Amino acid sequence: MTRLRSQRPRLSPRARVWLSIFLAGFLGYLLAVSIGVVNRPPLVVGQDAAVQGAEARTTLQASPSRFVDIQPVGGQYDTLLVFYSGGLVRPQAYEWLGTALAGRGVRTVIPVFPLDLAVTGIGRADALIKEFGAGKRVILAGHSLGGAMAAQYAHDHRPQLAGLILMGAYPAGNVSLRDLPGAPLPVLSLLAEHDEVATAKDVRDGLTRLPTSARLTVIKGANHAFFGRYGPQKGDGIPTVTRAEAETQIVADTEEFLGGIEVK
Repeated sequence: MTRLRSQRPRLSPRARVWLSIFLAGFLGYLLAVSIGVVNRPPLVVGQDAAVQGAEARTTLQASPSRFVDIQPVGGQYDTLLVFYSGGLVRPQAYEWLGTALAGRGVRTVIPVFPLDLAVTGIGRADALIKEFGAGKRVILAGHSLGGAMAAQYAHDHRPQLAGLILMGAYPAGNVSLRDLPGAPLPVLSLLAEHDEVATAKDVRDGLTRLPTSARLTVIKGANHAFFGRYGPQKGDGIPTVTRAEAETQIVADTEEFLGGIEVK
């Protein structure tokens, strides 16, 4: 009895060429993305954090793990701000904010996450709060993906925090800070008017997972990338104000929010 061999469909020479081109392009894209993720720009502080009238000194610290440390020049502070950077954004991009707040008695610490992704170390605030937050008003803040991870941390560590600031960010769909035990956590949600990365719809929807007392403030004319000094971002909206004008709004709203939270 003769066994029939299964007939496999064969690609035409032309189809093979196009398939090879597609695979080569796809692999090249993956390689480029991988190189961009692994090969991060150098971490250098003090180069792009100029703020008029600033009273801050910035250093890069290695313990308890690497972080950017922005302190008032006199070293005295009543508020510790732990800031989680946006995804793939170097921490020095937010040095400007810590510099602007230092004169108001705020010490800002920005963890350096592996691959600049806060999702790789959501609990990094623990050691920083333990080391520098005793007897201080502790505020957790984050931008974009860093804000989502900050909300996750706040959900799991409510007693350690006096407040939460989300910049172009919102809690993940399975994370709710509403109805947590104890007093509602004060939350400030900053929405850039022309943000096309964290859209107004998504940010406003995120309010349903925040305490009912959460405050939403719109940064007029700003876009997603104006929260940090890291340049334009693909897919973002077009701003209608200068970066300096947007930063002035961000600092003013942050200071107003902090002013409403009692210092220990």
